[in-house]
Amino acid sequence: MSEKTYDTNTGLHEKAILITLVTSEGKRSGGDPEHSLQELIQLAETAGVEVLTTIKQNKDSADSRWFIGKGKVQEVKAAAEELGATTAIFDQELSGAQVRNLEESLDLKIVDRTQLILDIFAGRAKTREGIIQVELAQLSYLLPRLSGHGRNLSRLGGGIGTRGPGESKLEMDRRHIRGRIADLKAQLEEVVRHRKLHRERRKKAGVTQVALVGYTNAGKSTLLRELTNADVYVENQLFATLDPTSRILGLPNGREVILTDTVGFIQNLPHDLVAAFRATLEEVNEADLVLHVIDSNSPMRDEQIAVVDRILEELGSAGKPQIRLYNKRDLFLADNNNIIHALPRTSGDNIVISAYEADDLALLRQAIQDKLTGDTLVFVLPAERGDLIALAYRSGEVVDKQVGEDSLSLTVQVSRQQYSLHGQPLKAYVK
Repeated sequence: MSEKTYDTNTGLHEKAILITLVTSEGKRSGGDPEHSLQELIQLAETAGVEVLTTIKQNKDSADSRWFIGKGKVQEVKAAAEELGATTAIFDQELSGAQVRNLEESLDLKIVDRTQLILDIFAGRAKTREGIIQVELAQLSYLLPRLSGHGRNLSRLGGGIGTRGPGESKLEMDRRHIRGRIADLKAQLEEVVRHRKLHRERRKKAGVTQVALVGYTNAGKSTLLRELTNADVYVENQLFATLDPTSRILGLPNGREVILTDTVGFIQNLPHDLVAAFRATLEEVNEADLVLHVIDSNSPMRDEQIAVVDRILEELGSAGKPQIRLYNKRDLFLADNNNIIHALPRTSGDNIVISAYEADDLALLRQAIQDKLTGDTLVFVLPAERGDLIALAYRSGEVVDKQVGEDSLSLTVQVSRQQYSLHGQPLKAYVK
């Protein structure tokens, strides 16, 4: 359980009413309001907030001034007074004017879904890159909303929605915030440059990269830990992992690859956050294989798969070789009273596993090896061409060697990545 957020002015833990607006447009887009609200509860609890109650409003469209309509605002106000709420958290993104109007009417701190997610990221960022990315996303979110957040920030100098850059930075005027954004972007460009150099070195060295992606809390970090004995933070909460972690993974044939855990995805992931973390997420684009980790036991499994697929497409990684890992098989089989989906059969690029089962992990290692390994080719090379012989050894695993009078026949189980990188001159010598 995460620590409760502490309001430095009141000396009390934050207590919140959660509010969602269900519109006709939202229903037409295919989203599930109830699932989104349950996810908001998880987000609030992850941020350390005590959730007192939830309120739903049905309208054709959002009210431009009050978002949920003035009548519903009075209902929220009465509930807040009765329950002792200090905060109102909205499941949708609010404009600066809406925040200002709601603050004045409710006399509560107003936080929207985007701000809540950014706050969780601010609490989880540990590396210099992660801290820069979160602050950039927070300030980019704040800049067009300064007029709506002024009273909020001065009256409530702590708690959710104000972590990360800090109170003094959030109260800066637009000019200073724009200057800070420019400075952060310059720092991030330097990080991007270093990351690009590292990627180029890995490519030249022929290092194979595998990326773990998936909806938040699908079990990516657990898989990384169990596959590689990595010392990584694992917790049953949203966004337990923020900064990417890479470890060496050994395959059955003795080959080693780099396995990287990435930040979890979520529906309605803030655009500013995606933009700020693009440098990190580009690691997925450089991967030779993507492991899409899926929570088999989630009642919204198909929707979560769609969210991840959509974000991968936005990143330009949709065409990457991919294995879908239906994780948490043990929980799924134990949940006999609430089985929403059938488990797919393990076949081809779909694998059903439990991250805690040694046999399942062995199956996964073999599947990764098979996916990364191309065809078995026989190269008949001139004995004097040491350069071509070296290329053949670099292009995969040599499983047989026959020495002739003036030639060398090598049977190679080629690596797709290595062969595409080194193997072009060998194509003329394929038997």
